[in-house]
Amino acid sequence: MKFHTLRLILGDQLNAAHSWYKDKDEGILYVIAELRQETDYVRHHIQKVCAFFAAMAEFAEALQASGKQVCYLTLDESCKFKDLTDLIKALCKKEKIRSFQYQRPDEYRLLKQVREIAIDGVAIEECDSEHFLLSFEQIDKEFKAGKHSKMEFFYRRMRKRFDVLMDGDKPEQGQWNFDQENRGSFKKDDYSSIPKPMQFNNDVKDIIKRIKNNKLDVFGEVVDPLPWPVTRTQAKKLLTYFCRHCLANFGRFQDAMTTETDHYWSLYHSRLSFALNAKLLHPKQVIDAAIEHYETHKDSVNIAQVEGFVRQILGWREYIRGVYWANMPSYSTRNALHARRKLPAFFWSGDTDMLCMHYAIKQSLDYAYAHHIQRLMVTGNFCLLAGIDPRQVDAWYLGIYIDAIEWVEMPNTRGMTQYADGGLVATKPYAASGAYINRMSNYCSRCRYDVKLKDSEDACPLNSMYWHFVQRHADKFENNGRMRMVYRNLQRMDADTIKATMKRADWCLQHLDDL
Repeated sequence: MKFHTLRLILGDQLNAAHSWYKDKDEGILYVIAELRQETDYVRHHIQKVCAFFAAMAEFAEALQASGKQVCYLTLDESCKFKDLTDLIKALCKKEKIRSFQYQRPDEYRLLKQVREIAIDGVAIEECDSEHFLLSFEQIDKEFKAGKHSKMEFFYRRMRKRFDVLMDGDKPEQGQWNFDQENRGSFKKDDYSSIPKPMQFNNDVKDIIKRIKNNKLDVFGEVVDPLPWPVTRTQAKKLLTYFCRHCLANFGRFQDAMTTETDHYWSLYHSRLSFALNAKLLHPKQVIDAAIEHYETHKDSVNIAQVEGFVRQILGWREYIRGVYWANMPSYSTRNALHARRKLPAFFWSGDTDMLCMHYAIKQSLDYAYAHHIQRLMVTGNFCLLAGIDPRQVDAWYLGIYIDAIEWVEMPNTRGMTQYADGGLVATKPYAASGAYINRMSNYCSRCRYDVKLKDSEDACPLNSMYWHFVQRHADKFENNGRMRMVYRNLQRMDADTIKATMKRADWCLQHLDDL
């Protein structure tokens, strides 16, 4: 068959509803490829590689079943090409292609790469991915490079624009945000009602074999069958399961952590982020499903639960993307707190006596997943207090989490958790002592470190490191309105306590690998 057009589909562009697929022209060749440049630019969790490759293969098969002409290249087949550019040029030459089309990539590095492709005699066209609620063209109207844009106000504008949880021009039940009601921790009687997570049985033996044969440098627990959704059908089932079994308590427990249940890693979270970021689901589809369930089950789901979930999709997810594109590429080099320390070795093993860190990291290695508070207030908080180089923090988060794609990972990591962007995302650093972890989890009750102490050898490292962080960055934060109380508390400490606390912190910072 002769082809005149080649259309590239990247691994996170698995949007079956894209207008491309309404085209019945048999002269179009769709290309999906497993590429070393995508597996090697950062070290990835093996479940992440398996999930993307499995989803890509399933998408290719679905396209073929619908009558499309598809060229799917596995790692074994694509290895002869230097990179994506080389592959595209070779295919265009082989098939005598006249038009090369691609959906705009969501990562800066990939957008730069495809926009630099030039092929004699081939017209090149960039299309929208047709996924996000805020269009690419609207980003610079909502976000300005180098300036903080308040998420809450952005979220309210999005609520109005898409008429989500609105009563005319007012928010439903007269309140925009129910975050204060969404900070519950688990009590003993809560554990029995935590639902078992929905998991799938995706055979990835062949993918694992390709990963090994091609000697990919991966890490983490190998799982076969893979429990993550890799098709649109599976993703929709997971969405339905979340609405029916988790949404009623999602908001209440969205910040909670525990080890007292076999479902400690999933709890009431949707775990839809991979499906969303691979575009198996559309964000409006997810929002509509949650609201529809809420509206028909108000006896069991209240406004605080559904609003907390909607805020993550309509607010935070779209906001983070806007911050990314408004500030790239300089955003990737920001290091406002001049953090330089090396990521401790236990981030790759979970081998630390700090139980909060052990459980968060071990869970991440086992499942390629941790929920937002584990990422922000456990591993992220540790890196912030320790002054870890944000480049290393970025690489770890980008590699270990199944849902991590740079546009969503970097502003969350470099911005929200590390304050490396100098306040473009957060209005204060999300720094916390062990008291926060103790309030939101049961980690501290079993830890060898004492969460109530800050200056002795058995004191929780987070406590002394917290006050060290506060003191060493006083020039940046003592006039921050949201941190004045912290600095007042520091001023109230007696000199001997401060000295002992800083001594303990200095030891911890010099012996991070030994904690």
